[in-house]
Amino acid sequence: MKKSILYVSILVSLTLGLLSCETDFDNPNAATEDQVFSSREGIFAAAVGLQQLYSTTGIRWIVETPAITTREGGITTTFQNMIELEDGGTTLPNFNSNVQGLWSTMLRVIKLAEDIESNAANIELEAGTQSGLIAHAKLFKALAIGSLAQNYEQVIVETSNNNDATFVTRIQGFQTAITLLSEAATQLSGTAASMEFIDGVILGNIDLENTIAAYTARYNLFAGNYEAAISAANAVDLTSTSIFAYDTQNQNPIWARIIQNDAPNFKPRDNFGLPPSFVFDPADGRLAFYLVPLDETNQNGLPIEDVSGFFNEITEPIPVYLPDEMNLIIAEANLRLGSPNLAAATTALNEVLTDTDDPFDVNANVAAYSGDNTVDALLNEVYRNRRAELLFTGMSLEDSRRFGRPEPSGAAMNFAEERNRNFYPYPDLERNSNPNTPDDPSI
Repeated sequence: MKKSILYVSILVSLTLGLLSCETDFDNPNAATEDQVFSSREGIFAAAVGLQQLYSTTGIRWIVETPAITTREGGITTTFQNMIELEDGGTTLPNFNSNVQGLWSTMLRVIKLAEDIESNAANIELEAGTQSGLIAHAKLFKALAIGSLAQNYEQVIVETSNNNDATFVTRIQGFQTAITLLSEAATQLSGTAASMEFIDGVILGNIDLENTIAAYTARYNLFAGNYEAAISAANAVDLTSTSIFAYDTQNQNPIWARIIQNDAPNFKPRDNFGLPPSFVFDPADGRLAFYLVPLDETNQNGLPIEDVSGFFNEITEPIPVYLPDEMNLIIAEANLRLGSPNLAAATTALNEVLTDTDDPFDVNANVAAYSGDNTVDALLNEVYRNRRAELLFTGMSLEDSRRFGRPEPSGAAMNFAEERNRNFYPYPDLERNSNPNTPDDPSI
Protein backbone atom coordinates (compact mmCIF):
# COMPACT_ATOMS: atom_id res chain seq x y z
CA MET A 1 0.00 0.00 0.00
CA LYS A 2 2.40 2.67 -1.16
CA LYS A 3 0.97 6.16 -1.16
CA SER A 4 1.64 8.71 -3.81
CA ILE A 5 4.23 11.32 -2.91
CA LEU A 6 1.99 13.99 -4.42
CA TYR A 7 -0.31 16.23 -2.44
CA VAL A 8 -2.26 18.97 -4.17
CA SER A 9 -2.55 21.83 -1.71
CA ILE A 10 -4.39 24.35 -3.87
CA LEU A 11 -7.50 25.20 -1.81
CA VAL A 12 -8.96 21.98 -0.41
CA SER A 13 -8.80 19.59 -3.36
CA LEU A 14 -6.12 17.17 -2.24
CA THR A 15 -5.41 14.37 -4.64
CA LEU A 16 -4.02 11.26 -3.00
CA GLY A 17 -2.89 8.22 -4.93
CA LEU A 18 -4.34 4.81 -4.14
CA LEU A 19 -2.44 3.52 -1.16
CA SER A 20 -2.17 0.02 -2.52
CA CYS A 21 -0.08 0.77 -5.59
CA GLU A 22 3.08 2.63 -6.48
CA THR A 23 2.54 5.89 -8.37
CA ASP A 24 5.74 7.84 -7.80
CA PHE A 25 6.21 10.40 -10.55
CA ASP A 26 7.01 14.08 -10.89
CA ASN A 27 4.36 16.72 -11.41
CA PRO A 28 5.68 20.29 -11.49
CA ASN A 29 2.22 21.64 -10.66
CA ALA A 30 1.79 19.60 -7.47
CA ALA A 31 3.17 20.23 -4.03
CA THR A 32 5.13 17.59 -2.18
CA GLU A 33 3.97 16.20 1.12
CA ASP A 34 6.57 18.29 2.95
CA GLN A 35 5.25 21.45 1.33
CA VAL A 36 1.64 20.68 2.24
CA PHE A 37 2.49 20.00 5.87
CA SER A 38 4.89 22.88 6.39
CA SER A 39 2.34 25.67 6.73
CA ARG A 40 -0.89 26.53 8.45
CA GLU A 41 -2.61 26.90 5.07
CA GLY A 42 -1.38 23.52 3.90
CA ILE A 43 -2.47 21.54 6.94
CA PHE A 44 -5.85 23.35 7.00
CA ALA A 45 -6.32 22.36 3.35
CA ALA A 46 -5.39 18.80 4.24
CA ALA A 47 -7.92 18.70 7.12
CA VAL A 48 -10.70 20.13 4.95
CA GLY A 49 -9.72 17.69 2.20
CA LEU A 50 -9.87 14.80 4.68
CA GLN A 51 -13.41 15.69 5.65
CA GLN A 52 -14.49 16.19 2.03
CA LEU A 53 -12.92 12.91 0.91
CA TYR A 54 -14.86 11.02 3.58
CA SER A 55 -18.15 12.90 3.19
CA THR A 56 -18.32 12.71 -0.61
CA THR A 57 -16.44 9.76 -2.11
CA GLY A 58 -16.37 7.84 1.18
CA ILE A 59 -20.07 8.15 1.99
CA ARG A 60 -20.95 7.01 -1.52
CA TRP A 61 -19.20 3.65 -1.03
CA ILE A 62 -20.12 3.32 2.68
CA VAL A 63 -23.84 3.66 1.97
CA GLU A 64 -24.30 2.18 -1.48
CA THR A 65 -22.26 -1.00 -1.19
CA PRO A 66 -23.93 -2.70 1.83
CA ALA A 67 -27.33 -1.25 0.86
CA ILE A 68 -27.37 -3.37 -2.28
CA THR A 69 -25.97 -6.44 -0.51
CA THR A 70 -28.68 -6.35 2.19
CA ARG A 71 -31.59 -5.45 -0.12
CA GLU A 72 -31.89 -2.03 1.56
CA GLY A 73 -31.67 -0.72 -1.99
CA GLY A 74 -32.40 -2.20 -5.40
CA ILE A 75 -30.34 -1.47 -8.49
CA THR A 76 -31.83 0.51 -11.38
CA THR A 77 -28.91 0.43 -13.80
CA THR A 78 -27.06 -1.93 -16.09
CA PHE A 79 -23.62 -0.96 -14.78
CA GLN A 80 -21.72 -4.18 -14.14
CA ASN A 81 -20.51 -3.23 -10.65
CA MET A 82 -24.09 -2.80 -9.46
CA ILE A 83 -25.29 -5.98 -11.16
CA GLU A 84 -22.48 -7.93 -9.47
CA LEU A 85 -23.40 -6.49 -6.07
CA GLU A 86 -27.08 -7.36 -6.38
CA ASP A 87 -26.29 -10.82 -7.73
CA GLY A 88 -23.89 -11.37 -4.81
CA GLY A 89 -22.88 -14.84 -3.72
CA THR A 90 -19.47 -16.43 -3.97
CA THR A 91 -18.96 -15.11 -7.50
CA LEU A 92 -18.69 -11.44 -6.42
CA PRO A 93 -15.34 -10.52 -7.99
CA ASN A 94 -12.42 -8.94 -6.15
CA PHE A 95 -12.22 -6.32 -8.88
CA ASN A 96 -15.80 -5.11 -8.36
CA SER A 97 -15.52 -1.32 -8.26
CA ASN A 98 -17.65 -1.01 -5.11
CA VAL A 99 -15.53 -3.57 -3.27
CA GLN A 100 -12.40 -1.72 -4.39
CA GLY A 101 -13.79 1.79 -3.93
CA LEU A 102 -14.88 1.24 -0.35
CA TRP A 103 -11.53 -0.31 0.60
CA SER A 104 -9.23 2.15 -1.15
CA THR A 105 -11.11 5.29 -0.13
CA MET A 106 -11.06 4.32 3.54
CA LEU A 107 -7.32 3.67 3.31
CA ARG A 108 -6.83 7.09 1.74
CA VAL A 109 -8.74 8.61 4.66
CA ILE A 110 -6.61 6.69 7.16
CA LYS A 111 -3.35 7.78 5.50
CA LEU A 112 -4.32 11.44 5.26
CA ALA A 113 -5.48 11.43 8.90
CA GLU A 114 -2.15 9.89 9.95
CA ASP A 115 -0.24 12.57 8.04
CA ILE A 116 -2.23 15.40 9.59
CA GLU A 117 -1.81 14.06 13.11
CA SER A 118 1.93 13.46 12.74
CA ASN A 119 2.58 16.91 11.26
CA ALA A 120 0.27 19.12 13.33
CA ALA A 121 2.88 19.45 16.08
CA ASN A 122 5.53 20.60 13.60
CA ILE A 123 3.75 23.78 12.56
CA GLU A 124 3.44 26.92 14.64
CA LEU A 125 -0.23 26.94 15.54
CA GLU A 126 -2.46 28.16 18.33
CA ALA A 127 -2.77 25.40 20.94
CA GLY A 128 -6.50 25.01 20.35
CA THR A 129 -5.98 24.86 16.60
CA GLN A 130 -3.41 22.10 16.95
CA SER A 131 -5.69 20.25 19.36
CA GLY A 132 -8.65 20.51 16.99
CA LEU A 133 -6.62 19.25 14.03
CA ILE A 134 -5.34 16.25 15.97
CA ALA A 135 -8.76 15.32 17.38
CA HIS A 136 -10.36 15.77 13.97
CA ALA A 137 -7.76 13.51 12.33
CA LYS A 138 -8.21 10.83 14.99
CA LEU A 139 -11.99 11.00 14.55
CA PHE A 140 -11.84 10.48 10.79
CA LYS A 141 -9.25 7.74 11.05
CA ALA A 142 -11.60 5.98 13.49
CA LEU A 143 -14.54 6.41 11.11
CA ALA A 144 -12.56 4.92 8.24
CA ILE A 145 -11.36 1.93 10.28
CA GLY A 146 -14.88 1.38 11.60
CA SER A 147 -16.31 1.46 8.08
CA LEU A 148 -13.82 -1.17 6.96
CA ALA A 149 -14.56 -3.34 10.00
CA GLN A 150 -18.28 -3.28 9.21
CA ASN A 151 -17.68 -4.73 5.76
CA TYR A 152 -14.47 -6.78 5.72
CA GLU A 153 -13.48 -9.73 7.89
CA GLN A 154 -9.97 -8.35 8.52
CA VAL A 155 -8.81 -4.75 8.19
CA ILE A 156 -5.79 -2.46 8.12
CA VAL A 157 -5.49 0.07 10.97
CA GLU A 158 -2.06 1.55 10.15
CA THR A 159 -0.85 2.26 6.64
CA SER A 160 2.59 1.37 5.32
CA ASN A 161 4.67 2.93 2.58
CA ASN A 162 6.28 -0.45 1.92
CA ASN A 163 3.22 -2.31 0.67
CA ASP A 164 3.23 -4.56 3.75
CA ALA A 165 0.52 -3.21 6.04
CA THR A 166 -0.60 -5.69 8.68
CA PHE A 167 -4.17 -6.96 8.87
CA VAL A 168 -6.07 -7.39 12.14
CA THR A 169 -9.47 -8.90 12.90
CA ARG A 170 -12.46 -6.65 12.46
CA ILE A 171 -13.06 -6.69 16.23
CA GLN A 172 -9.52 -5.43 16.73
CA GLY A 173 -10.36 -2.82 14.15
CA PHE A 174 -13.31 -1.62 16.21
CA GLN A 175 -11.13 -1.60 19.34
CA THR A 176 -8.53 0.52 17.52
CA ALA A 177 -11.26 2.94 16.45
CA ILE A 178 -12.49 3.14 20.05
CA THR A 179 -8.96 3.90 21.25
CA LEU A 180 -8.58 6.66 18.65
CA LEU A 181 -11.90 8.18 19.72
CA SER A 182 -10.85 8.06 23.37
CA GLU A 183 -7.60 9.82 22.47
CA ALA A 184 -9.53 12.44 20.51
CA ALA A 185 -11.85 13.08 23.47
CA THR A 186 -8.87 13.38 25.83
CA GLN A 187 -7.18 15.77 23.40
CA LEU A 188 -10.19 18.11 23.38
CA SER A 189 -10.82 17.88 27.12
CA GLY A 190 -7.22 18.98 27.68
CA THR A 191 -7.26 21.78 25.10
CA ALA A 192 -10.53 22.81 23.51
CA ALA A 193 -10.59 23.36 19.76
CA SER A 194 -10.00 27.00 18.80
CA MET A 195 -12.41 29.16 16.85
CA GLU A 196 -9.71 29.31 14.17
CA PHE A 197 -10.04 25.55 13.74
CA ILE A 198 -13.84 25.57 14.01
CA ASP A 199 -14.23 28.37 11.45
CA GLY A 200 -11.45 27.16 9.17
CA VAL A 201 -12.07 23.40 9.06
CA ILE A 202 -15.41 22.17 10.37
CA LEU A 203 -17.26 25.46 9.77
CA GLY A 204 -19.38 24.88 12.85
CA ASN A 205 -21.06 21.88 11.19
CA ILE A 206 -19.64 19.14 13.41
CA ASP A 207 -19.93 19.00 17.19
CA LEU A 208 -16.70 17.10 17.77
CA GLU A 209 -17.34 16.09 21.39
CA ASN A 210 -20.80 14.66 20.75
CA THR A 211 -19.73 13.03 17.49
CA ILE A 212 -16.82 11.32 19.24
CA ALA A 213 -19.15 10.04 21.97
CA ALA A 214 -21.72 8.83 19.41
CA TYR A 215 -19.19 6.80 17.43
CA THR A 216 -17.66 5.51 20.65
CA ALA A 217 -21.09 4.13 21.49
CA ARG A 218 -21.54 2.66 18.00
CA TYR A 219 -18.22 0.87 17.86
CA ASN A 220 -18.44 -0.41 21.43
CA LEU A 221 -21.79 -1.95 20.53
CA PHE A 222 -20.30 -3.58 17.42
CA ALA A 223 -17.32 -4.84 19.45
CA GLY A 224 -19.55 -6.36 22.14
CA ASN A 225 -18.60 -3.87 24.87
CA TYR A 226 -22.16 -3.31 26.03
CA GLU A 227 -21.67 -1.38 29.26
CA ALA A 228 -19.26 0.97 27.49
CA ALA A 229 -21.73 1.41 24.63
CA ILE A 230 -24.52 2.38 27.05
CA SER A 231 -22.26 4.82 28.88
CA ALA A 232 -21.10 6.53 25.69
CA ALA A 233 -24.60 6.72 24.23
CA ASN A 234 -25.91 8.30 27.43
CA ALA A 235 -23.16 10.94 27.17
CA VAL A 236 -24.44 12.24 23.83
CA ASP A 237 -26.56 15.39 23.87
CA LEU A 238 -29.55 14.32 21.77
CA THR A 239 -30.39 17.93 20.94
CA SER A 240 -27.01 18.48 19.32
CA THR A 241 -26.53 17.89 15.59
CA SER A 242 -23.55 17.29 13.32
CA ILE A 243 -23.76 17.31 9.54
CA PHE A 244 -21.76 16.77 6.42
CA ALA A 245 -22.52 19.87 4.36
CA TYR A 246 -22.62 19.89 0.56
CA ASP A 247 -22.68 22.42 -2.27
CA THR A 248 -22.96 22.24 -6.04
CA GLN A 249 -19.26 21.37 -6.37
CA ASN A 250 -19.19 18.88 -3.49
CA GLN A 251 -22.55 17.23 -4.01
CA ASN A 252 -24.59 15.04 -1.73
CA PRO A 253 -23.17 11.68 -2.90
CA ILE A 254 -26.38 9.67 -2.45
CA TRP A 255 -28.39 12.25 -4.39
CA ALA A 256 -25.77 11.91 -7.11
CA ARG A 257 -26.30 8.14 -7.23
CA ILE A 258 -30.11 8.10 -7.03
CA ILE A 259 -31.46 11.32 -8.53
CA GLN A 260 -28.83 13.17 -10.59
CA ASN A 261 -29.76 13.54 -14.28
CA ASP A 262 -32.77 11.30 -13.69
CA ALA A 263 -30.39 8.36 -14.15
CA PRO A 264 -30.55 6.44 -10.86
CA ASN A 265 -28.10 3.68 -10.06
CA PHE A 266 -30.27 2.36 -7.22
CA LYS A 267 -33.35 3.23 -5.21
CA PRO A 268 -34.58 2.36 -1.72
CA ARG A 269 -36.59 -0.80 -1.32
CA ASP A 270 -40.17 -1.06 -0.10
CA ASN A 271 -40.50 -1.64 3.65
CA PHE A 272 -36.90 -0.41 4.10
CA GLY A 273 -35.80 -3.62 2.38
CA LEU A 274 -37.14 -5.82 5.17
CA PRO A 275 -39.23 -8.95 4.53
CA PRO A 276 -43.02 -8.68 4.99
CA SER A 277 -42.83 -10.22 8.47
CA PHE A 278 -41.56 -6.83 9.66
CA VAL A 279 -44.71 -4.73 9.72
CA PHE A 280 -44.80 -0.94 9.97
CA ASP A 281 -47.70 1.20 11.09
CA PRO A 282 -48.72 3.17 7.96
CA ALA A 283 -48.64 6.26 10.17
CA ASP A 284 -44.96 5.75 11.03
CA GLY A 285 -43.42 9.09 10.11
CA ARG A 286 -40.20 7.50 8.90
CA LEU A 287 -41.99 5.98 5.92
CA ALA A 288 -42.96 9.40 4.60
CA PHE A 289 -39.66 10.95 5.65
CA TYR A 290 -37.44 8.56 3.69
CA LEU A 291 -39.65 6.97 1.03
CA VAL A 292 -41.84 8.24 -1.80
CA PRO A 293 -44.29 5.54 -2.94
CA LEU A 294 -43.47 4.10 -6.35
CA ASP A 295 -45.39 1.15 -7.71
CA GLU A 296 -42.44 -0.35 -9.56
CA THR A 297 -39.92 -3.16 -9.39
CA ASN A 298 -36.35 -3.20 -10.57
CA GLN A 299 -34.95 -5.51 -13.25
CA ASN A 300 -34.68 -8.34 -10.72
CA GLY A 301 -38.25 -7.99 -9.51
CA LEU A 302 -37.42 -6.21 -6.25
CA PRO A 303 -40.03 -3.58 -5.26
CA ILE A 304 -38.47 -0.10 -5.12
CA GLU A 305 -39.46 3.37 -3.99
CA ASP A 306 -38.28 6.90 -4.68
CA VAL A 307 -36.10 8.53 -2.07
CA SER A 308 -36.61 11.53 0.17
CA GLY A 309 -35.13 12.50 3.54
CA PHE A 310 -31.46 13.43 3.41
CA PHE A 311 -30.92 12.36 -0.18
CA ASN A 312 -33.31 14.20 -2.49
CA GLU A 313 -31.44 17.48 -3.06
CA ILE A 314 -27.97 18.18 -4.46
CA THR A 315 -26.95 20.22 -1.38
CA GLU A 316 -28.99 18.38 1.26
CA PRO A 317 -26.83 17.85 4.39
CA ILE A 318 -26.35 14.31 5.67
CA PRO A 319 -26.20 13.80 9.45
CA VAL A 320 -22.87 12.53 10.76
CA TYR A 321 -25.01 10.42 13.10
CA LEU A 322 -28.69 10.39 14.04
CA PRO A 323 -29.60 11.14 17.66
CA ASP A 324 -32.05 8.25 18.02
CA GLU A 325 -29.30 5.82 17.09
CA MET A 326 -28.15 6.38 20.67
CA ASN A 327 -31.49 5.19 22.06
CA LEU A 328 -31.35 2.14 19.81
CA ILE A 329 -27.81 1.41 21.01
CA ILE A 330 -28.95 1.69 24.63
CA ALA A 331 -31.88 -0.63 23.94
CA GLU A 332 -29.81 -3.27 22.14
CA ALA A 333 -26.89 -3.17 24.54
CA ASN A 334 -29.20 -3.63 27.54
CA LEU A 335 -30.69 -6.69 25.84
CA ARG A 336 -27.25 -8.19 25.13
CA LEU A 337 -25.87 -7.76 28.65
CA GLY A 338 -25.04 -10.93 30.60
CA SER A 339 -28.10 -10.10 32.70
CA PRO A 340 -30.44 -8.37 30.23
CA ASN A 341 -32.26 -5.27 31.43
CA LEU A 342 -35.58 -5.50 29.60
CA ALA A 343 -37.09 -2.47 31.32
CA ALA A 344 -34.22 -0.16 30.34
CA ALA A 345 -34.27 -1.53 26.80
CA THR A 346 -38.02 -0.94 26.45
CA THR A 347 -37.72 2.60 27.80
CA ALA A 348 -34.99 3.45 25.26
CA LEU A 349 -36.92 1.79 22.43
CA ASN A 350 -40.03 3.80 23.27
CA GLU A 351 -38.01 7.00 23.02
CA VAL A 352 -37.58 6.13 19.35
CA LEU A 353 -41.11 4.90 18.67
CA THR A 354 -42.88 7.86 20.27
CA ASP A 355 -40.42 10.53 19.10
CA THR A 356 -42.00 13.76 17.86
CA ASP A 357 -39.16 16.26 18.23
CA ASP A 358 -36.13 14.74 16.54
CA PRO A 359 -33.63 17.48 15.54
CA PHE A 360 -33.60 16.10 11.98
CA ASP A 361 -37.39 15.43 11.89
CA VAL A 362 -36.92 11.65 11.76
CA ASN A 363 -39.98 11.05 13.93
CA ALA A 364 -41.74 7.68 14.10
CA ASN A 365 -44.53 9.20 16.25
CA VAL A 366 -46.30 5.89 16.83
CA ALA A 367 -47.47 4.02 19.91
CA ALA A 368 -45.07 2.61 22.47
CA TYR A 369 -43.92 -0.98 22.23
CA SER A 370 -46.62 -3.50 23.21
CA GLY A 371 -45.15 -6.81 22.05
CA ASP A 372 -43.77 -9.71 24.04
CA ASN A 373 -41.51 -8.76 26.93
CA THR A 374 -38.70 -11.11 25.94
CA VAL A 375 -35.13 -10.56 24.81
CA ASP A 376 -35.75 -12.10 21.40
CA ALA A 377 -38.91 -10.10 20.71
CA LEU A 378 -37.31 -6.85 21.81
CA LEU A 379 -34.18 -7.49 19.74
CA ASN A 380 -36.43 -8.09 16.74
CA GLU A 381 -38.08 -4.74 17.40
CA VAL A 382 -34.73 -2.98 17.74
CA TYR A 383 -33.63 -4.44 14.40
CA ARG A 384 -36.85 -3.30 12.71
CA ASN A 385 -36.38 0.21 14.04
CA ARG A 386 -32.72 0.38 13.11
CA ARG A 387 -33.63 -0.25 9.47
CA ALA A 388 -36.36 2.40 9.55
CA GLU A 389 -34.46 5.01 11.56
CA LEU A 390 -31.02 4.55 10.00
CA LEU A 391 -31.80 4.08 6.31
CA PHE A 392 -28.71 4.49 4.11
CA THR A 393 -26.26 5.03 6.95
CA GLY A 394 -24.04 2.13 5.90
CA MET A 395 -24.87 -0.14 8.85
CA SER A 396 -27.29 -2.60 7.26
CA LEU A 397 -24.73 -5.36 6.65
CA GLU A 398 -23.26 -5.07 10.14
CA ASP A 399 -26.78 -5.15 11.57
CA SER A 400 -27.94 -8.09 9.48
CA ARG A 401 -25.07 -10.25 10.72
CA ARG A 402 -25.23 -9.05 14.34
CA PHE A 403 -28.95 -9.75 14.65
CA GLY A 404 -28.51 -13.25 13.22
CA ARG A 405 -30.61 -12.74 10.13
CA PRO A 406 -30.65 -15.71 7.72
CA GLU A 407 -27.25 -16.65 6.31
CA PRO A 408 -26.69 -16.21 2.57
CA SER A 409 -26.54 -19.42 0.57
CA GLY A 410 -23.57 -18.37 -1.54
CA ALA A 411 -25.60 -18.74 -4.72
CA ALA A 412 -25.66 -15.74 -7.02
CA MET A 413 -28.94 -14.14 -8.11
CA ASN A 414 -30.95 -15.47 -5.17
CA PHE A 415 -33.00 -12.32 -4.77
CA ALA A 416 -35.20 -13.78 -2.05
CA GLU A 417 -32.30 -13.73 0.43
CA GLU A 418 -32.11 -10.92 3.00
CA ARG A 419 -28.40 -10.50 2.29
CA ASN A 420 -26.22 -12.07 -0.35
CA ARG A 421 -22.82 -11.79 1.41
CA ASN A 422 -21.46 -11.80 4.94
CA PHE A 423 -18.26 -9.91 4.10
CA TYR A 424 -16.64 -8.58 0.96
CA PRO A 425 -13.58 -10.14 -0.71
CA TYR A 426 -10.31 -8.21 -0.52
CA PRO A 427 -9.74 -6.06 -3.60
CA ASP A 428 -7.24 -7.13 -6.22
CA LEU A 429 -5.43 -3.82 -5.81
CA GLU A 430 -4.58 -4.81 -2.22
CA ARG A 431 -3.82 -8.46 -2.89
CA ASN A 432 -1.54 -7.65 -5.81
CA SER A 433 0.62 -5.29 -3.76
CA ASN A 434 0.43 -6.44 -0.15
CA PRO A 435 1.70 -9.96 0.66
CA ASN A 436 -0.11 -9.84 4.01
CA THR A 437 -3.56 -9.84 2.40
CA PRO A 438 -5.62 -12.70 3.92
CA ASP A 439 -7.64 -15.28 2.05
CA ASP A 440 -11.07 -14.08 1.02
CA PRO A 441 -14.02 -15.00 3.27
CA SER A 442 -16.02 -17.95 2.03
CA ILE A 443 -19.12 -15.80 1.57
